[in-house]
Amino acid sequence: MRRYRSRNVAALAQIASSGALVILALAGSIEWVFVAMFAMSAFDAVTDTSMNYHGLRVQRLYRRSIFNSFHGWWCIGAVVGGFLGSAAAGAAMAVPTQTYVTVGVLLCCVGASWAMMLPGEDREQVAGTEVATGRAWLRPRTLAVLVGLGLLGALAGGIELGGSAWSPLYMTDQFAATPFVAGLGFVALMVFETLGRLTGDVIVDRLGLVRTVIWGAVVCLAGMALALAVPTPVTALIGFGASGWGIATMIPNAMNAADGLPGVPAGVGLTITTWVMRVGFVLFPIVIGALGDAVSLRLALLVIPLSAVLIMALSPLLRPRPAPQAAATG
Repeated sequence: MRRYRSRNVAALAQIASSGALVILALAGSIEWVFVAMFAMSAFDAVTDTSMNYHGLRVQRLYRRSIFNSFHGWWCIGAVVGGFLGSAAAGAAMAVPTQTYVTVGVLLCCVGASWAMMLPGEDREQVAGTEVATGRAWLRPRTLAVLVGLGLLGALAGGIELGGSAWSPLYMTDQFAATPFVAGLGFVALMVFETLGRLTGDVIVDRLGLVRTVIWGAVVCLAGMALALAVPTPVTALIGFGASGWGIATMIPNAMNAADGLPGVPAGVGLTITTWVMRVGFVLFPIVIGALGDAVSLRLALLVIPLSAVLIMALSPLLRPRPAPQAAATG
Protein backbone atom coordinates (compact mmCIF):
# COMPACT_ATOMS: atom_id res chain seq x y z
CA MET A 1 0.00 0.00 0.00
CA ARG A 2 2.83 2.42 0.75
CA ARG A 3 4.34 1.82 -2.69
CA TYR A 4 1.27 1.41 -4.90
CA ARG A 5 -1.50 3.09 -2.81
CA SER A 6 -4.40 1.29 -1.17
CA ARG A 7 -6.79 2.14 -4.01
CA ASN A 8 -4.70 0.30 -6.60
CA VAL A 9 -3.77 -2.63 -4.36
CA ALA A 10 -7.41 -3.26 -3.41
CA ALA A 11 -8.57 -3.25 -7.04
CA LEU A 12 -5.75 -5.36 -8.50
CA ALA A 13 -5.92 -7.97 -5.73
CA GLN A 14 -9.70 -8.22 -6.18
CA ILE A 15 -9.27 -8.78 -9.92
CA ALA A 16 -6.85 -11.62 -9.16
CA SER A 17 -9.18 -13.09 -6.52
CA SER A 18 -12.14 -12.98 -8.91
CA GLY A 19 -10.06 -14.51 -11.68
CA ALA A 20 -9.33 -17.50 -9.46
CA LEU A 21 -13.01 -18.40 -9.86
CA VAL A 22 -12.23 -19.44 -13.43
CA ILE A 23 -9.61 -21.91 -12.17
CA LEU A 24 -12.16 -23.26 -9.72
CA ALA A 25 -14.85 -23.69 -12.38
CA LEU A 26 -12.50 -25.50 -14.77
CA ALA A 27 -10.71 -27.58 -12.12
CA GLY A 28 -10.37 -31.18 -13.20
CA SER A 29 -9.09 -32.48 -9.87
CA ILE A 30 -9.19 -31.68 -6.17
CA GLU A 31 -5.62 -30.34 -6.43
CA TRP A 32 -6.74 -27.57 -8.77
CA VAL A 33 -9.67 -26.82 -6.46
CA PHE A 34 -7.13 -26.29 -3.69
CA VAL A 35 -5.00 -24.02 -5.91
CA ALA A 36 -8.06 -21.94 -6.83
CA MET A 37 -9.32 -21.61 -3.25
CA PHE A 38 -5.84 -20.77 -1.97
CA ALA A 39 -5.32 -18.05 -4.58
CA MET A 40 -8.81 -16.66 -4.08
CA SER A 41 -8.39 -16.44 -0.31
CA ALA A 42 -4.85 -15.04 -0.45
CA PHE A 43 -5.73 -12.20 -2.82
CA ASP A 44 -8.97 -11.59 -0.92
CA ALA A 45 -6.93 -11.02 2.25
CA VAL A 46 -4.88 -8.35 0.46
CA THR A 47 -8.05 -6.70 -0.84
CA ASP A 48 -9.60 -6.85 2.62
CA THR A 49 -6.75 -4.97 4.26
CA SER A 50 -6.38 -2.42 1.45
CA MET A 51 -10.06 -1.57 1.08
CA ASN A 52 -10.52 -1.26 4.84
CA TYR A 53 -7.49 1.03 5.06
CA HIS A 54 -8.95 3.14 2.26
CA GLY A 55 -12.34 3.15 4.00
CA LEU A 56 -10.74 4.45 7.18
CA ARG A 57 -9.07 7.16 5.10
CA VAL A 58 -12.54 8.21 3.89
CA GLN A 59 -13.87 8.11 7.46
CA ARG A 60 -11.18 10.54 8.62
CA LEU A 61 -12.40 13.02 6.03
CA TYR A 62 -15.97 12.70 7.34
CA ARG A 63 -14.79 13.23 10.95
CA ARG A 64 -17.46 10.85 12.24
CA SER A 65 -18.04 7.11 12.22
CA ILE A 66 -19.11 5.69 8.84
CA PHE A 67 -16.95 2.56 8.81
CA ASN A 68 -19.56 0.17 10.18
CA SER A 69 -21.85 0.97 7.26
CA PHE A 70 -19.16 -0.24 4.85
CA HIS A 71 -19.19 -3.58 6.60
CA GLY A 72 -22.97 -3.56 6.55
CA TRP A 73 -22.84 -3.42 2.77
CA TRP A 74 -20.39 -6.33 2.88
CA CYS A 75 -23.07 -8.34 4.72
CA ILE A 76 -25.64 -7.37 2.11
CA GLY A 77 -23.25 -8.50 -0.62
CA ALA A 78 -22.71 -11.84 1.13
CA VAL A 79 -26.45 -12.46 1.34
CA VAL A 80 -27.07 -11.38 -2.27
CA GLY A 81 -24.15 -13.49 -3.50
CA GLY A 82 -25.45 -16.55 -1.70
CA PHE A 83 -28.94 -15.97 -3.09
CA LEU A 84 -27.66 -15.59 -6.68
CA GLY A 85 -25.54 -18.72 -6.36
CA SER A 86 -28.51 -20.69 -5.05
CA ALA A 87 -30.72 -19.31 -7.83
CA ALA A 88 -28.18 -20.29 -10.49
CA ALA A 89 -27.91 -23.78 -9.02
CA GLY A 90 -31.70 -24.07 -8.89
CA ALA A 91 -31.90 -23.05 -12.54
CA ALA A 92 -29.33 -25.76 -13.39
CA MET A 93 -27.00 -23.15 -14.93
CA ALA A 94 -23.70 -24.70 -16.01
CA VAL A 95 -20.89 -23.89 -13.59
CA PRO A 96 -18.56 -22.42 -16.27
CA THR A 97 -21.37 -20.19 -17.55
CA GLN A 98 -22.21 -19.00 -14.04
CA THR A 99 -18.51 -18.34 -13.42
CA TYR A 100 -17.95 -16.25 -16.55
CA VAL A 101 -21.04 -14.14 -15.85
CA THR A 102 -20.03 -13.67 -12.20
CA VAL A 103 -16.45 -12.72 -13.03
CA GLY A 104 -17.65 -10.27 -15.69
CA VAL A 105 -19.98 -8.56 -13.21
CA LEU A 106 -17.29 -8.48 -10.53
CA LEU A 107 -14.74 -6.89 -12.88
CA CYS A 108 -17.25 -4.17 -13.78
CA CYS A 109 -17.84 -3.54 -10.07
CA VAL A 110 -14.10 -3.32 -9.41
CA GLY A 111 -13.65 -0.81 -12.22
CA ALA A 112 -16.51 1.35 -10.96
CA SER A 113 -15.23 1.17 -7.38
CA TRP A 114 -11.68 2.09 -8.39
CA ALA A 115 -12.97 5.15 -10.29
CA MET A 116 -14.86 6.40 -7.22
CA MET A 117 -12.09 5.84 -4.65
CA LEU A 118 -9.94 8.70 -3.37
CA PRO A 119 -7.08 9.70 -5.70
CA GLY A 120 -3.59 10.65 -4.63
CA GLU A 121 -1.35 9.40 -1.86
CA ASP A 122 -2.80 7.68 1.17
CA ARG A 123 -2.85 9.88 4.23
CA GLU A 124 0.45 9.68 6.06
CA GLN A 125 -0.86 10.83 9.42
CA VAL A 126 -2.82 8.89 12.02
CA ALA A 127 -4.92 10.56 14.72
CA GLY A 128 -3.36 13.95 13.91
CA THR A 129 0.22 12.85 14.72
CA GLU A 130 3.11 12.05 12.45
CA VAL A 131 3.47 8.32 11.90
CA ALA A 132 6.49 6.48 13.17
CA THR A 133 9.54 5.79 11.09
CA GLY A 134 12.00 2.93 11.23
CA ARG A 135 11.01 0.07 13.52
CA ALA A 136 9.34 2.01 16.34
CA TRP A 137 6.12 0.12 15.67
CA LEU A 138 7.81 -3.14 16.69
CA ARG A 139 7.96 -2.12 20.34
CA PRO A 140 6.62 -5.09 22.34
CA ARG A 141 3.81 -3.12 23.98
CA THR A 142 2.59 -1.70 20.67
CA LEU A 143 2.79 -5.08 18.99
CA ALA A 144 0.88 -6.65 21.90
CA VAL A 145 -1.91 -4.09 21.47
CA LEU A 146 -2.17 -4.86 17.74
CA VAL A 147 -2.25 -8.61 18.39
CA GLY A 148 -4.85 -8.10 21.11
CA LEU A 149 -7.05 -6.09 18.74
CA GLY A 150 -6.63 -8.86 16.18
CA LEU A 151 -7.67 -11.43 18.78
CA LEU A 152 -10.76 -9.36 19.61
CA GLY A 153 -11.71 -9.28 15.93
CA ALA A 154 -10.90 -12.97 15.56
CA LEU A 155 -13.25 -13.86 18.40
CA ALA A 156 -16.01 -11.74 16.85
CA GLY A 157 -15.42 -13.26 13.42
CA GLY A 158 -15.26 -16.68 15.01
CA ILE A 159 -18.70 -16.15 16.55
CA GLU A 160 -20.00 -15.15 13.13
CA LEU A 161 -18.36 -18.06 11.28
CA GLY A 162 -19.05 -20.57 14.04
CA GLY A 163 -22.69 -19.59 14.21
CA SER A 164 -23.20 -19.52 10.45
CA ALA A 165 -21.29 -22.76 9.83
CA TRP A 166 -22.79 -24.81 12.67
CA SER A 167 -26.26 -23.34 13.23
CA PRO A 168 -27.97 -25.50 10.54
CA LEU A 169 -26.48 -28.70 11.95
CA TYR A 170 -27.34 -27.62 15.50
CA MET A 171 -30.96 -26.95 14.56
CA THR A 172 -31.19 -30.31 12.77
CA ASP A 173 -29.36 -32.33 15.44
CA GLN A 174 -31.01 -30.74 18.47
CA PHE A 175 -34.58 -30.28 17.22
CA ALA A 176 -34.87 -32.49 14.11
CA ALA A 177 -35.77 -29.31 12.23
CA THR A 178 -36.77 -29.29 8.58
CA PRO A 179 -34.15 -27.98 6.11
CA PHE A 180 -36.01 -24.66 5.90
CA VAL A 181 -36.09 -24.13 9.68
CA ALA A 182 -32.49 -25.33 10.00
CA GLY A 183 -31.36 -22.55 7.66
CA LEU A 184 -33.13 -19.88 9.70
CA GLY A 185 -30.32 -19.82 12.28
CA PHE A 186 -27.89 -18.57 9.63
CA VAL A 187 -30.50 -16.14 8.29
CA ALA A 188 -31.17 -14.72 11.78
CA LEU A 189 -27.46 -14.22 12.45
CA MET A 190 -26.76 -12.51 9.11
CA VAL A 191 -29.89 -10.32 9.12
CA PHE A 192 -29.24 -8.97 12.61
CA GLU A 193 -25.52 -8.55 11.92
CA THR A 194 -26.41 -6.50 8.84
CA LEU A 195 -28.85 -4.35 10.83
CA GLY A 196 -26.27 -3.91 13.57
CA ARG A 197 -23.66 -2.70 11.11
CA LEU A 198 -25.98 -0.35 9.27
CA THR A 199 -26.94 1.30 12.59
CA GLY A 200 -23.57 0.82 14.26
CA ASP A 201 -22.07 4.19 13.29
CA VAL A 202 -24.77 6.07 15.20
CA ILE A 203 -24.14 3.88 18.24
CA VAL A 204 -20.36 4.34 18.03
CA ASP A 205 -20.70 8.12 17.79
CA ARG A 206 -22.86 8.11 20.95
CA LEU A 207 -21.16 5.47 23.07
CA GLY A 208 -17.62 5.26 21.72
CA LEU A 209 -15.74 2.14 20.61
CA VAL A 210 -15.28 0.53 24.02
CA ARG A 211 -18.84 0.75 25.32
CA THR A 212 -20.27 -0.25 21.94
CA VAL A 213 -18.23 -3.44 21.95
CA ILE A 214 -19.00 -4.21 25.61
CA TRP A 215 -22.75 -3.87 25.11
CA GLY A 216 -22.55 -5.96 21.96
CA ALA A 217 -20.73 -8.69 23.89
CA VAL A 218 -23.38 -8.55 26.62
CA VAL A 219 -26.16 -9.02 24.03
CA CYS A 220 -24.30 -11.95 22.45
CA LEU A 221 -23.61 -13.54 25.83
CA ALA A 222 -27.20 -13.19 27.04
CA GLY A 223 -28.73 -14.45 23.79
CA MET A 224 -26.57 -17.55 23.47
CA ALA A 225 -26.79 -18.31 27.19
CA LEU A 226 -30.58 -18.36 26.84
CA ALA A 227 -30.40 -20.51 23.69
CA LEU A 228 -28.15 -23.13 25.29
CA ALA A 229 -29.78 -23.13 28.74
CA VAL A 230 -33.34 -23.40 27.37
CA PRO A 231 -32.94 -25.28 24.07
CA THR A 232 -35.91 -24.69 21.78
CA PRO A 233 -36.03 -23.63 18.12
CA VAL A 234 -37.27 -20.16 19.15
CA THR A 235 -34.53 -19.56 21.73
CA ALA A 236 -31.95 -20.85 19.26
CA LEU A 237 -33.04 -18.26 16.70
CA ILE A 238 -32.95 -15.59 19.42
CA GLY A 239 -29.42 -16.66 20.35
CA PHE A 240 -28.06 -16.63 16.81
CA GLY A 241 -29.80 -13.33 16.09
CA ALA A 242 -28.40 -11.79 19.27
CA SER A 243 -24.94 -13.05 18.33
CA GLY A 244 -25.17 -11.42 14.92
CA TRP A 245 -26.28 -8.06 16.32
CA GLY A 246 -23.81 -8.23 19.19
CA ILE A 247 -20.68 -8.79 17.10
CA ALA A 248 -21.76 -6.47 14.25
CA THR A 249 -19.43 -3.57 15.06
CA MET A 250 -16.56 -5.48 16.67
CA ILE A 251 -14.40 -6.19 13.63
CA PRO A 252 -14.77 -2.66 12.19
CA ASN A 253 -14.03 -1.16 15.60
CA ALA A 254 -10.91 -3.30 16.06
CA MET A 255 -9.68 -2.26 12.59
CA ASN A 256 -10.42 1.38 13.39
CA ALA A 257 -8.42 1.24 16.62
CA ALA A 258 -5.49 -0.58 14.99
CA ASP A 259 -5.27 1.88 12.11
CA GLY A 260 -5.38 4.87 14.49
CA LEU A 261 -2.73 3.58 16.91
CA PRO A 262 -0.20 6.43 17.32
CA GLY A 263 3.41 5.76 16.46
CA VAL A 264 2.60 3.00 13.93
CA PRO A 265 3.40 3.50 10.22
CA ALA A 266 0.34 3.95 8.04
CA GLY A 267 -1.30 0.63 7.18
CA VAL A 268 1.03 -1.50 9.30
CA GLY A 269 -1.25 -1.71 12.34
CA LEU A 270 -4.25 -2.68 10.24
CA THR A 271 -2.22 -5.31 8.37
CA ILE A 272 -0.99 -7.01 11.55
CA THR A 273 -4.41 -6.93 13.19
CA THR A 274 -6.27 -8.33 10.17
CA TRP A 275 -3.66 -11.11 9.81
CA VAL A 276 -4.31 -12.19 13.40
CA MET A 277 -8.05 -12.05 12.71
CA ARG A 278 -7.75 -14.39 9.74
CA VAL A 279 -5.81 -16.95 11.76
CA GLY A 280 -8.70 -16.91 14.23
CA PHE A 281 -11.26 -17.21 11.44
CA VAL A 282 -9.58 -20.46 10.36
CA LEU A 283 -9.31 -21.97 13.84
CA PHE A 284 -12.67 -21.06 15.41
CA PRO A 285 -15.03 -23.29 13.35
CA ILE A 286 -12.53 -26.15 13.61
CA VAL A 287 -12.50 -25.86 17.41
CA ILE A 288 -16.31 -25.98 17.54
CA GLY A 289 -16.35 -29.02 15.24
CA ALA A 290 -13.72 -30.86 17.28
CA LEU A 291 -15.56 -30.15 20.53
CA GLY A 292 -18.81 -31.22 18.92
CA ASP A 293 -17.27 -34.58 18.05
CA ALA A 294 -15.79 -34.96 21.53
CA VAL A 295 -18.88 -33.98 23.55
CA SER A 296 -21.93 -32.55 21.80
CA LEU A 297 -22.61 -29.64 19.49
CA ARG A 298 -24.75 -27.94 22.12
CA LEU A 299 -21.87 -27.94 24.61
CA ALA A 300 -19.41 -26.98 21.87
CA LEU A 301 -21.43 -23.84 21.16
CA LEU A 302 -20.57 -22.67 24.68
CA VAL A 303 -17.47 -21.35 22.92
CA ILE A 304 -19.64 -18.48 21.64
CA PRO A 305 -20.66 -16.97 25.03
CA LEU A 306 -17.17 -17.66 26.37
CA SER A 307 -15.76 -15.69 23.45
CA ALA A 308 -18.10 -12.81 24.33
CA VAL A 309 -16.59 -12.76 27.84
CA LEU A 310 -13.05 -12.66 26.38
CA ILE A 311 -14.09 -9.81 24.07
CA MET A 312 -15.23 -7.78 27.09
CA ALA A 313 -11.84 -8.40 28.70
CA LEU A 314 -10.03 -7.18 25.56
CA SER A 315 -12.28 -4.15 24.99
CA PRO A 316 -10.01 -1.66 26.87
CA LEU A 317 -7.55 -2.02 23.98
CA LEU A 318 -9.99 0.03 21.87
CA ARG A 319 -9.42 3.17 23.94
CA PRO A 320 -7.54 5.99 22.16
CA ARG A 321 -3.90 6.07 23.15
CA PRO A 322 -1.61 9.11 23.49
CA ALA A 323 1.06 9.63 20.88
CA PRO A 324 4.51 8.39 21.93
CA GLN A 325 6.78 11.12 23.26
CA ALA A 326 9.74 11.96 21.10
CA ALA A 327 13.15 11.66 22.73
CA ALA A 328 14.69 14.96 23.87
CA THR A 329 17.54 16.32 21.75
CA GLY A 330 20.05 19.16 21.93
